[in-house]
Amino acid sequence: MRILDNAVFVGPSLYAHFPVIRLDIDLGPLEDWPSGKLGPGFTEPLIAALPGLKDHGCSYGKPGGFVRRLTEGEGTWMGHILEHVALELQNVAGETVTFGKTRSRGPKGHYYVVYQYEQEDVGVEAGRLALTLLHSILAPELRPDSSVPPGFDFAAERDEFIRFAQRRALGPSTMALVRAADERRIPWIRLNEQSLIQFGHGRYQQRIQATVTSRTPHIAVELASDKEETNRILGNLGLPVPQQRLVQTADDAAAAAEKIGYPVVVKPYNANHGRGITVHLTTADQVRNAFAVAREHSRSVIIESFIVGEDHRMLVINGELIAVAKRVPGHVVGDGVHTIEELVEQVNQDPRRGVGHEKVLTRLEFDHQADTLLARRGYTRQTIPPSGEQVYLRATGNLSTGGTATDMTDLVHPDNIEMAVRAVKAIGLDVGGVDFLSTDITESYKEIGGAICEVNAAPGFRMHMAPSEGRPRDVGGAVMDMLFPPGTPSRIPIAAVTGTNGKTTTARMLAHIHKLAGHHVGLTSTDGVYIDGQRTVAGDMTGPLATRMVLSDPAVDVAVLEIARGGLLRAGMGVRHCDVGAVLNVKADHLGLRGIGTLGQLAEVKRIVVEVARDTAILNADDPLCLKMADYTQAKQLCYVTMDPSHELVREHIQEGGRGVVLESGIKGHMITLYDHGAHIPLLWTHLIPATLEGRAMHNVQNAMFAAAMAFSLGLKLEDIRHGLRTFDTTFFQAPGRMNIYDEHPFKVILDYGHNPAAVEAMCQLVKRLDVQGRRLCVLAAPGDRRDEDVAEIGRIAAGHFDHYICRRDDQLRGRKPDEVPKLLRDALLANGIAADRIQMIPDEQMAVDAALREATAGDLVLIFADAITRTWKQVIQFRPEAAPRPVERVRISQPELAVALSHDGLEDPRREFVRDSRGVRIAREEAED
Repeated sequence: MRILDNAVFVGPSLYAHFPVIRLDIDLGPLEDWPSGKLGPGFTEPLIAALPGLKDHGCSYGKPGGFVRRLTEGEGTWMGHILEHVALELQNVAGETVTFGKTRSRGPKGHYYVVYQYEQEDVGVEAGRLALTLLHSILAPELRPDSSVPPGFDFAAERDEFIRFAQRRALGPSTMALVRAADERRIPWIRLNEQSLIQFGHGRYQQRIQATVTSRTPHIAVELASDKEETNRILGNLGLPVPQQRLVQTADDAAAAAEKIGYPVVVKPYNANHGRGITVHLTTADQVRNAFAVAREHSRSVIIESFIVGEDHRMLVINGELIAVAKRVPGHVVGDGVHTIEELVEQVNQDPRRGVGHEKVLTRLEFDHQADTLLARRGYTRQTIPPSGEQVYLRATGNLSTGGTATDMTDLVHPDNIEMAVRAVKAIGLDVGGVDFLSTDITESYKEIGGAICEVNAAPGFRMHMAPSEGRPRDVGGAVMDMLFPPGTPSRIPIAAVTGTNGKTTTARMLAHIHKLAGHHVGLTSTDGVYIDGQRTVAGDMTGPLATRMVLSDPAVDVAVLEIARGGLLRAGMGVRHCDVGAVLNVKADHLGLRGIGTLGQLAEVKRIVVEVARDTAILNADDPLCLKMADYTQAKQLCYVTMDPSHELVREHIQEGGRGVVLESGIKGHMITLYDHGAHIPLLWTHLIPATLEGRAMHNVQNAMFAAAMAFSLGLKLEDIRHGLRTFDTTFFQAPGRMNIYDEHPFKVILDYGHNPAAVEAMCQLVKRLDVQGRRLCVLAAPGDRRDEDVAEIGRIAAGHFDHYICRRDDQLRGRKPDEVPKLLRDALLANGIAADRIQMIPDEQMAVDAALREATAGDLVLIFADAITRTWKQVIQFRPEAAPRPVERVRISQPELAVALSHDGLEDPRREFVRDSRGVRIAREEAED
């Protein structure tokens, strides 16, 4: 069994609307060895290695279902087993993932294994470890050589995998905030590999790092980190604090302890999580030794009076006490039989304890602090403590070092509540944790004493949300309610548009409409990311990365996302939901690539956009494949767009109060008309939209209709929509590569990026409608990765619309020979009745464009289908006929090919050798050399 490839989908995809990984695997000989045939010698070791597999419901939908699939009848196949093992490994590492599916594809033994993940690196590693584990259980003859490393120890690998996952996982406090955000439908983005999280999108975003928020004052964090200054500020306010001294040497530490009075506590100046703290010191030698331990964590050390009492963490958020936990340091309780080391092993068997932050409690570990505490009592790890005796292995009650917590929130005395709130406000924190020592927190500190040891910025939440005893507290929710008070927005409007053709222009139209309406728009498109009309990143930016850029920009208040087929198939959508989703059309393009071979399959890919639309799904009612998508959307509103005013389904939809955009005929031409809840709203005459060339460019009429439908569904005013459409044109500045017109030459040039049959047909129909005094010339091309039949279809469609054709290729050959695409186009033109003398074959794009411009005369129209858009546009506007022509590109033409071509020209002798001149005209070699 081999993994041939993997793909990581960060958002909605063909497989799920949440993040999944897809492994492309080849079972090899295991295709003939389902689990039933492998027998107990395989299934029993597998379940022993991962007992949690017994809880997988699989297709039965209840625990034990997967084991039944493994053991009953012929069993199940190895790809399906790999899916469940990859899921269970992530569960073991503390991640909650359940979704998976395995489907056969292509050749025998090839499968797509799809499974859910929370962290990309962890999900990919789970797949790798799952494969190794399965190979280790299989008989050697059924697995590839070197598939199992020498000395493979699954238990050790599993523990290392858990640590690997935890190093990348969000900590428990951050995860509490994320879960609280999910419950409130507040979107979030992880900004780095640690705990920097953005909550909300665009202008509404708030950020947190651990539990420090974007509203936490920097000076407050600095004060909280300065334990001496914190102690002084609180003491000056009359709040209870222990005596402290800051020292830098061991002798100063001993002197400070004498001055304060024993017993004392020694702790680092700015450490956390209880690191380097030693308590209840009663001699100068103990203080010196403790000083050395504290210096390992901080250059300066604090000597503090020892306060008798239990350790309490009091959490204050936004000026309100939210939770209180009594913390007990990590310890064991003697039974008079077992050694301390054995008792630690017993405690660590508690299923609630795990490695690091894997579970609600952390495993107890022996280290310097544990051994020091034992030595003070005259104990070692092998000591057998008396029954009932508590033996502490830690000086502080931090959960991260094995401590436990008991919720005391409902029992705190009001005076102690006021004290904690005052302390956090005094330091200036919006989220702060007060460490308070008291013998009884239900009694006032004014009556029984007690002291504040520290005020912590970025306090941990785990002890409050998952206490060892008592009621869990929704501390993450309190932070979310502070950052996003109920009723305030966290999301910006998101519009997503896809389709085979027109999506870039439609997205630009919609962004333009919003910008003129006063919005700060983030736009993703095939030529870059635009923020408020300025391109910030160039390139094809229609995937998840570009979406993240837009949603992370703090100035953006509307996101317009062009969603392309390639991005959906590579990584899915970059956002879980959109407000408005539109599918313009589904036409033949990119077929045969990435497993998409039919229009129906392509429609499934593009359908994702309306599947995740929450408010409005907008569909082309004139495209049957788009119409079918209505059955798959959960959007509150369905809006149809049609250029056929007699469309029966749209008429019924509108009569029932539905929303639609219809192209209707009138005295002045065509009117774009909105229907909504029974209202009939004439919007705009198409000839008033510059991008439609006075209504002749019907493909842009349709694009404008979709832009209007999306803008209206996003809540824009009608006048804003009209104003936006009336000021959007197809200049190179506004829509590069989309029907750009240059008429400063004696002839007119139209530059377009059309690269599939439907796009070429739209431009051909436009040329047909235009009044042209002279000839119509076309520079025709097709991308090299399209199927031969698709390239030929482009030639067939273009045939008959032009007086002269120049066939070229793109700079990127994409697996083709240099002149292969031009030949296919030429042959298609010839097969559709175009005379050979009206066809030139000039493979190089720049030379082809130059030849077309030199061929054109006054009154002609030149349509250029370009690939290098900016370069070609510059070539067009900088063209000077008096300049020297570009050098001849010699193209050797084979005898059979030449015979076919010359036969169309009416010429007879195919034995002479020909080349092309700079204009692409075929001439004899001797003439070119002369």
